[in-house]
Amino acid sequence: MPDSGYTHLCTLDVLEESIPRRFEVEGVAVTLVLTEQQVFAIHDTCSHSAVSLSEGEVDDCSIECWLHASRFDLRTGKPLDPPATRPVPVYPVRIDDGNVYVRVTGEG
Repeated sequence: MPDSGYTHLCTLDVLEESIPRRFEVEGVAVTLVLTEQQVFAIHDTCSHSAVSLSEGEVDDCSIECWLHASRFDLRTGKPLDPPATRPVPVYPVRIDDGNVYVRVTGEG
């Protein structure tokens, strides 16, 4: 494991480009997204309507909530479109020898 506090979620080869995938980390729902040659981890719940972001669509470095079409920046968690106004937590990702690790902080 790369650093203390990181949890192994999957191998890199199970992620498909621009296809969100939901995981549980220490009781927290996390969506992993492979896009633009990077892996991002974002809290799985939309800050506006409490629905799963892993069911939304990815466009470049954003993910869209399927219910009301709010988009969130995968790098920062900030909302890019209304009706969402609050950010969604994002989590640090490490890739080590083809394995994906995420560190879930106290948020979420």
